[in-house]
Amino acid sequence: MSNLFEAAQTCLAVCEPDEKTALTHDTATAWREEWLLPESIQPPEPIGEPGRPQYPRLVAPRELPRRRVNTAEGHAALLHAICHIEFNAINLAWDAVYRFRDMPREFYDDWIRVADEEATHFNLLHRCLQNLSYEYGDFEAHNGLWEMAQTTAFDPLVRMALVPRVLEARGLDVTPGIMKKLQACGDECAVAALEIVLRDEIGHVAIGSRWFKYLCDQRQLEPETTFRNLLSQYMTGRVRGPFHKQARLEGGFSEAELAYLDSVG
Repeated sequence: MSNLFEAAQTCLAVCEPDEKTALTHDTATAWREEWLLPESIQPPEPIGEPGRPQYPRLVAPRELPRRRVNTAEGHAALLHAICHIEFNAINLAWDAVYRFRDMPREFYDDWIRVADEEATHFNLLHRCLQNLSYEYGDFEAHNGLWEMAQTTAFDPLVRMALVPRVLEARGLDVTPGIMKKLQACGDECAVAALEIVLRDEIGHVAIGSRWFKYLCDQRQLEPETTFRNLLSQYMTGRVRGPFHKQARLEGGFSEAELAYLDSVG
């Protein structure tokens, strides 16, 4: 038997996308087949930077050029941005597994499943990008998702609230519109891939909601109030609508939470 936390750390450290996705799939299989045990041999290391390739070069969001999706370069840049999100999401899932110890086994079931599915998403979308004669790394990108992982590394409750329920949930809102744009470009590959992504991401947001509520219950906190307080503390001016309400309801949001988001977004 091998240690799950060491395996998760290894997946985090891998830099090359093909190697990271392959190792992610292999590690997820090993977990499902009970070859890994969640035993804390030593505490997690302080969060730093995950394994990532030399490119894309990371810049501030304001430095990313705006491109029209109806141009060849703009079309590819949009797909590249989504690939970058999915690559980061692999690291985010493995960091949740690695960093947050003494959780129920089902927590690791869920986040290993997320890592496995995010690796599939990256590969699907990367193939679509390659169909356009581009590779992951050909455009610049920003590091917002991982910066939020660093901000929330001290507490799984805060991580569950702000990464899956805010940043990843934003994908539920914008993906249908992106699919329409890509459909207009005739990119059936990307549209088919994003149908899978949207379906799975609803489940990922629901996983975040489930564990956020579990941790609130453990600490005797009221979930809706706690979520509002965390949004106010960490996300002032950064929660934007419109919101895909049906997808968010399926992802574990309450009607009251959606009403609050409407009021601030």
